[in-house]
Amino acid sequence: MTMEVKIGVQNAARELSVDTDESPDDVLKSLESAISDEAVFSLTDDKGRTVAVPADKVAYLYFTADSGRKVGFGLVTGT
Repeated sequence: MTMEVKIGVQNAARELSVDTDESPDDVLKSLESAISDEAVFSLTDDKGRTVAVPADKVAYLYFTADSGRKVGFGLVTGT
C-alpha cells in the first residue's frame, strides 16, 4: 500500500511530498538513525526517485494513506 509522506524542512516555504511503500515505523526509524548519526535523511518514492534532506533540518513528517485516485467531479445521487 502506498503512503504519502510530507516532509517539512526548516526555513523552507514548501514541504516535500513523497509517495512510498515504506511503513511509517520504517520511515521514522530511518529519520531517527540519520539524526543520531548527524547524517542525511533520504526517502525513495515508489518510482525510484530519492529525496535527501539534512536530518537536523527536518521540522516534521506527516503521513497520509493513499486512498486511490478520485475520478469525477463529485458524488452523484439518484432521485
